[in-house]
Amino acid sequence: MTPEPARIDPPTAPVTTQTTSRSSLLASFSDYAEAQRLVDRMSDDGFPVEHVRIIGDGVRTVEQVTGRMTRARAAVSGAAGGAWFGVLIGLLFGLFTSGVAWAWMLLLSLVIGAFWGAVFGFAAHWTTRGKRDFSSVMTLEAQRYDVLVDGAHASRAGKYVL
Repeated sequence: MTPEPARIDPPTAPVTTQTTSRSSLLASFSDYAEAQRLVDRMSDDGFPVEHVRIIGDGVRTVEQVTGRMTRARAAVSGAAGGAWFGVLIGLLFGLFTSGVAWAWMLLLSLVIGAFWGAVFGFAAHWTTRGKRDFSSVMTLEAQRYDVLVDGAHASRAGKYVL
């Protein structure tokens, strides 16, 4: 007798605008800030907000191009990141020094970090060989934000939506 294969249930469907036994739709917004304001108002009034969820529906990624990326800009960006890393290392080494040596340790670490950051920033951009000559910021957006409340608290939460 062969053992029965393990059963894998399909993922549950996302919560829609219907009331379920576990949660109830309180409100639906096109903007996250509006949904957040509703939950904040509920919290300010003493509602147990640990029973509230904000669910984004129709989530997509949006990439905002912020500018052209050149080798020089990559080097400057790398230098900035490297300088911060150098300051961190300088502060750690500075714990073991005192007086003027502390300031020199911090400055030297900053300069070394900026130099190597610029080198690695330039090299990283150069290795792409022009396949991505722009910088960007990626965000997530949803078409709709639903505020859901656990079923046990749905009747009390209804007073917040007019």
